[in-house]
Amino acid sequence: MHIVSLKTLRTYWETHPDAEQPLHSWYAIAKHSQWKAPSDIKAVYRSASFVGKNRVVFNIKGNTYRLIVAVEYGKGRMFIRFVGTPAEYDRIDAETI
Repeated sequence: MHIVSLKTLRTYWETHPDAEQPLHSWYAIAKHSQWKAPSDIKAVYRSASFVGKNRVVFNIKGNTYRLIVAVEYGKGRMFIRFVGTPAEYDRIDAETI
């Protein structure tokens, strides 16, 4: 998958250093994947949630952080839309961010 944008993740882990390694791991797996459907993601990330408008929520570092991506399955692209704590996640609309 082509992931837009690593810079968003990097900016986040600069202020939350404990998120760096888990976000790097997620990025490495996603980058080398060819997910064509939600079931492909679910096969790798059992805890992934699908919230509509092709948004996928990943639990990072044992649910210490949440990552939302918008997926274009046909084009093989993922767009980083949000990374934050569960409390920050609760204040946003995952389908529209």
